[in-house]
Amino acid sequence: MIMVDWAGWIIQALALGFVFLIGMAAATAAVLFVVDRTQTHDAIRRNYPVIGRFRSLFTELGEFFRQYFFAMDREEMPFNRAQRDWVAQAAEGESNTVAFGSTRNIGIPGTPIFVNAAFPPLETQAAKTEPMVIGPGARQPFEAPSIFNLSGMSYGAISKPAVRALSRGCADAGIWMNTGEGGLSEYHLEGGCDLVFQIGTAKFGLRDIEGSLSEEKLREVAAIPQVRMFELKLAQGAKPGKGGILPAAKVTPEIAEIRGLRPGEDGISPTRHAEASNAGELLDLIGRIREVSGKPVGIKTVGGAAEAFVELFDVINERGPDSAPDFITLDGGEGGTGAAPMPLIDLVGMSIREALPMVSGLRDAAGLKDRIRLIASGKLVGPGDVAWALAAGADFVVSARGFMFSLGCIQALKCNRNTCPTGITTHDPRLQKGLVVEDKWKGVSNYATGIIREVETIAHSVGVSEPRQMRRRHVRIVQADGTSIPMHELHPRADAHAKMAAQ
Repeated sequence: MIMVDWAGWIIQALALGFVFLIGMAAATAAVLFVVDRTQTHDAIRRNYPVIGRFRSLFTELGEFFRQYFFAMDREEMPFNRAQRDWVAQAAEGESNTVAFGSTRNIGIPGTPIFVNAAFPPLETQAAKTEPMVIGPGARQPFEAPSIFNLSGMSYGAISKPAVRALSRGCADAGIWMNTGEGGLSEYHLEGGCDLVFQIGTAKFGLRDIEGSLSEEKLREVAAIPQVRMFELKLAQGAKPGKGGILPAAKVTPEIAEIRGLRPGEDGISPTRHAEASNAGELLDLIGRIREVSGKPVGIKTVGGAAEAFVELFDVINERGPDSAPDFITLDGGEGGTGAAPMPLIDLVGMSIREALPMVSGLRDAAGLKDRIRLIASGKLVGPGDVAWALAAGADFVVSARGFMFSLGCIQALKCNRNTCPTGITTHDPRLQKGLVVEDKWKGVSNYATGIIREVETIAHSVGVSEPRQMRRRHVRIVQADGTSIPMHELHPRADAHAKMAAQ
């Protein structure tokens, strides 16, 4: 009987395999050495063959290591871990109570501090926020029930399951959903929520064959009961002066049909509406859309200078309040996007923290407070952000990235590459499988209701019965020396309109 030394054979096989792997690694390194030394594009790889390749790898991985291992809870941009965790817990319906003390540095200039009342209302004296009518002069005004709603994100910029989950969640929470400028899809309608149809400069979803506004298509969309308002997009916080950008990789045949594009073609919107080159023409366009649709019509823009708003309010008062937009959505320079040039993201557009008090003051000084509703947008994702905006003069607050976090966004910063690992901003079916609509829509609803509940808590703490009763005097703003001053002193509601007109 022949005895087989299996242990010896295994050891020899492993040794041969190891030698083979070493040989393959050496051969690969030799090939890469030659490639790197002879290429002329990358100086690091040319001077340091093979080893230089690790620089790109470490650069790519660096953002992930910083997020999970090195950055403190309140250090990251655009949103830090504390903000993301708050949204995640709210989306899960969990308690957001914390222990021991705040980790927030309240000495940073610009930090809002709410002024607690000596005798806050009892629970029995608190009140829910009443619905507010938008567009009372339209044939079909909109009685908006919620102070906090979903900002514009196009189907195209975000995926089909993301739109479906948002639609269902918004309906459950009783908030509106803005379609973004990509037109209206069946997935927006699926959940049964109120919709704000955004009309971008390319008129996606309402285009005629020349790309102009089609009144016939406008009537068709306006006939849908769920479509409650129309928002004429003039500018977006992340890219003022530049139209929407949908990379060709994200223009699927279905999205192309909805928008009126060719599949695989970049969706580039013009810098402005061709019909509106001044305030008067803008009001003409608003009036035309309102007359055809019968529904409230507003604008979305970004604060840059007071003069533009002074001119708009002057023209409105010359024509009469009926000519006014029914609402103004004011976005901040810190607003988000699926794709935009970095100089515009970083350098153009006034922060919502400065723009909102300015525009609110100009609107009120022009006597248009009860005519034009003011909607605040731009990195307002937590209850403190929303409460600040209401105190500063907003009637409503909208968020997009907050709701993305409620869907499971991990801030991978891949929105423009069609490689979103959570399935929110990609049209890759494999990646979309990670976003299960039946599970995620409830997080959307929980987040919205959690925000509203905690904004009401802040309102009660400052001594008012409901959030829209908060005023600038209820907030103090930290200054460079570490002290704080009341917001109504920093941004007084004087007759700024008259002062500007006199200059």
